[in-house]
Amino acid sequence: MGFRKDFLWGGATAANQCEGGANEGNRGVANVDLMPLGEDRYLVGTGKMKMYDFDDQHFYPALTAVDFYHHYKEDIALFGEMGFKTFRLSIAWTRIFPNGNEEKPNEVGLKYYEDIFKECHKYGIEPLVTINHFDCPMYLIKKIGGWRSREMINYFYKLCKTLFIRYKGLVKYWLTFNEINMILHFPFVAAGLCFEEDENETQAMITAVHHQLLASAMATKLAHEIDSNNQIGCMLAAGSYYPETCKPEDYWKAICDNREVYMFADVQARGYYHNYALKWLEERNASIPFVKGDKELLKENTVDFVSFSYYSSRVSSSDLSKGKQSESNIFSSAKNPYLKESDWGWAIDPLGFRSTLNELYDRYQKPLFVVENGMGNDDVVEADGIHDDYRIAYLREHIREMKKAVEIDKVDLLGYTTWGCIDIVSAGTGEMKKRYGFVYVDLDDLGKGSLKRIKKDSFYWYKKVITTNGEELD
Repeated sequence: MGFRKDFLWGGATAANQCEGGANEGNRGVANVDLMPLGEDRYLVGTGKMKMYDFDDQHFYPALTAVDFYHHYKEDIALFGEMGFKTFRLSIAWTRIFPNGNEEKPNEVGLKYYEDIFKECHKYGIEPLVTINHFDCPMYLIKKIGGWRSREMINYFYKLCKTLFIRYKGLVKYWLTFNEINMILHFPFVAAGLCFEEDENETQAMITAVHHQLLASAMATKLAHEIDSNNQIGCMLAAGSYYPETCKPEDYWKAICDNREVYMFADVQARGYYHNYALKWLEERNASIPFVKGDKELLKENTVDFVSFSYYSSRVSSSDLSKGKQSESNIFSSAKNPYLKESDWGWAIDPLGFRSTLNELYDRYQKPLFVVENGMGNDDVVEADGIHDDYRIAYLREHIREMKKAVEIDKVDLLGYTTWGCIDIVSAGTGEMKKRYGFVYVDLDDLGKGSLKRIKKDSFYWYKKVITTNGEELD
């Protein structure tokens, strides 16, 4: 059987990691602009260190990134050459509403994305657009506290309405929020949260994510009203937790850890907070700030499909001293002795990918879309090219297991986009040397380089995969 004939092969990026052009086109400042390179990045991202303005002591990679802003025609042409059926990208909120609360949108920003979408269609590429990929106007963070405030829902709604009307017929597939569960791990990045001393952090995070979930439901309703062809998805950072041993306490810990992964996607896909989520909050002296009409809005406006990122599986241990032995995509985990690791210490687990696909499909019974999968490596440019066999091997084995999930397990899968189809700034570390792409960008961690685009060996391999609809993987 294999993949469906209209399977959406492609690649994924995010505006804050590839776009650059921060001071062009009347763009305003966003939270992700203020994520510095270096050891302070994690502190800022977790809301433990307040960085609301730029300083001279840090380098801010998002400001220039890989300059997709000026190179998008060249880059999309490369995606077209590979045969992409879809290209996932995100909207920089501050390009459309620089402060977030303007009466009228910024036409320069609207035109920029319109041109990108038209360029995609020129090559037969369907845009897959993330409306909010860790992107919050700094003006609103300073003024109302970001997603702490219920006012954010109205500002987000206005953004969505602007996008859905302007890009009707150009964009069909939309994701409301990137990795909705990341708020529990990177709250400043996910929601513009910076914590005060002695604050109940769980309460702040659940208040913010509740507002995002309501905004997502409103966006879903609006998208269907404006264009019945629109397909709206949620997006979570996935990857199953295994118990470290068959010790019952380890198994229970894995159940609890997996629930934290699914907690908010449950609301988007099922329409309500599960009992376990309410209990989880109760144990942390927190509660959901419901107002009249919230529950009905969530219930009546669930998403059309469930999308997710998968990089690795994780391991749960009842021995708390083992909890941070390994870290992938900001998630802490015990080490898995049965798996090899990437250069950045992320466990490589293709079968875990199949397991995750099955768990999500069993849980939601909605079409799935893999929108991030890949491995970061420090690629070497040699005289005769860039030989990234390790990337090909990683992707080959993951696609192979994905194919089994579709063919054997009968998972309904819409498409697959690799993360960082062109080299981009790492979200977690801010580095350039942690590369994911099929296309090399000549740029170092401090933003120095020619920005020249160079095809890697994986470029030609992925082209063959797409051409054969996943049948030829060697």
